[in-house]
Order: sequence, then C-alpha cells, then structure tokens
Amino acid sequence: MLNSVCSGCILLTAMDFYIRHTWNSLPVDHKPVKIRFSPGEEGLLMQVTAPFFNDPPAPAGPPGEAFPGLWDYEVVESFFLNSNTEQYLEVEVCPYGQHLVLLLNGKHNAFMQQLPLSFNADIKNKKWKGEALLPWRYFPQGINKMNSYAIHGSGAGRTYESLYPVPKEDLEEGQGPDFHRLEYFQDFTLQSIMGKDWVQPESDLWNLASK
Repeated sequence: MLNSVCSGCILLTAMDFYIRHTWNSLPVDHKPVKIRFSPGEEGLLMQVTAPFFNDPPAPAGPPGEAFPGLWDYEVVESFFLNSNTEQYLEVEVCPYGQHLVLLLNGKHNAFMQQLPLSFNADIKNKKWKGEALLPWRYFPQGINKMNSYAIHGSGAGRTYESLYPVPKEDLEEGQGPDFHRLEYFQDFTLQSIMGKDWVQPESDLWNLASK
C-alpha cells in the first residue's frame, strides 16, 4: 500500500506491508503485523505496529542496544537484498527495545553484525510499536528485493510468519522455516520510496565487503 508524504513540498512515498501468513503460507490467527517504510533523515524509516505476545520474555540486554541471537525472541525482521550479488541487509527489532543489524555478503554469510541503530519501542494494550532509522550506509547498492518476518512463541508454540512465504507447492516433507530463502523475496527498490531520481549514497561498510 502506498501513501504520499510531503517533505518541503516534495512528494515522497510511504509503503505499508502486512504480514498475513506463516512461513509456509498458512493464514495468521491474529491481527497482522504492519511494517511501514518511509523517508527518514539520512536513512530509511522503519515503523512496526504489531500484537504483543509477551512470549518469550524480554532479552537480558538493555533496551536500545544490539542483542546477539535476537531471532530467538519476539521479533520483527526486514531483509533488503541485491539479488544479483546476494548482498543484503538484515534488520531485527523487538518490542522491548533491543535490535540486531547484520550485513551479509552471500547467503547466511554475515561479515558485520550488532551495528548501532536508532530504535525505540513502546508496549501498550497488548500491542507494540517500534521505530528505527536505517542509515543508508547499511544498505548495499542495487537493492531490488525485500522480505519481512515476524516471530513469537516458545517451544512447540513457536510461530514464524513471512510477508512472502514459501508457496505451498514448494514445501517439502520435514522442511522448516529459513528466512534466508532469497528466491522468495519480492520486488522492492529504495527509489520506490525516495523517488525515481534519488541516488543512493556510497557505503564505506559495503566497500569493505569487496576487499
């Protein structure tokens, strides 16, 4: 869903995405997680509105700080991919304020992680909202695909949800969730939000990946 945002009389675009399925294409049994991407100050603004399950309990790390292994907790994630190079950015945020940012040069191949992130979250009335500013230097050049996920629950009740899930016809016996199935990511560009003439800044971090 597209929404117009006026900044200095220049129309920019906010994009809303709703996670309505589990990783294996079943419908979710709650109000879907909403993720909005919009122009931010020197980066992409990511806003999350989601049900609060309070399961598992909060990570042990302080709010506002990176937390390794955050994917084992209640979390919302977005991945931004250049499908030609398989370079991608992974951003994880949770209702308690912790976050995790990874830069991956090839599938599952993180060469940087626990990068700092401006992120705050608030829990109220069994719902949580979070807002993160993703600096342009975290994005590889040529982003053309994206996927987003949400995870909650413990043990047998652990639930993995996907914006673009594995199609039912592609499921195999014994298969489990893998959020790095890059072939199921769908079309997305930063220019679709920032404007077709917008030029992405160079990244000192991604220049390291090519050395």
